[in-house]
Amino acid sequence: MENIMPQLVLASTSPYRRTLLEKLQLPFVTAAPEIDETPLLGESADALVQRLAQAKAQALAVHYPQHMIIGSDQVCVINGDIVGKPHNYANAMKQLQQASGQCVTFYTGLALFNTATGSNNCLCETYDVYFRTLNEAEIDGYLTREQPWNCAGSFKSEGLGITLFERLSGRDPNTLIGLPLIALTRMLIEQGVNPLR
Repeated sequence: MENIMPQLVLASTSPYRRTLLEKLQLPFVTAAPEIDETPLLGESADALVQRLAQAKAQALAVHYPQHMIIGSDQVCVINGDIVGKPHNYANAMKQLQQASGQCVTFYTGLALFNTATGSNNCLCETYDVYFRTLNEAEIDGYLTREQPWNCAGSFKSEGLGITLFERLSGRDPNTLIGLPLIALTRMLIEQGVNPLR
């Protein structure tokens, strides 16, 4: 007898994460988790993104009691400082000026919460972005064209942002966009959901 596949919920309204999850060709719905994303005093980037990914998944549990809820959160670290979304031009300009010529590490937290069984799996994936040395005119040209105000680190690697880099290094390029699909696939298979079956 074939098992009925559990309904997946993506605890995010990010169009980037939605597009990534669509790659797995599994049916899912999206919902906005209402959580406080303020970092705790002294909290590391790794701990922050895992805590927020879990909080996002768990925030929707009451509405989705027989589901698998996917939570994800991302920050980047530039010269030891945790950086999130810029929200505007001035902050984005500052972030990219700081990133110029540097290796910037992205931390992406991923959580899968099975509300039917209480199973909760969480991890952090990292991805390194090596920026080329950028001048102010290049940064302005990029920001004017792409306006990445809702992207941690102030760029979209899947778009024109790729022109800002020397090289990229990591296990899963989807991690940089905000949803580590290799790790998520493993988590789903462990819960009996295989995208290839």
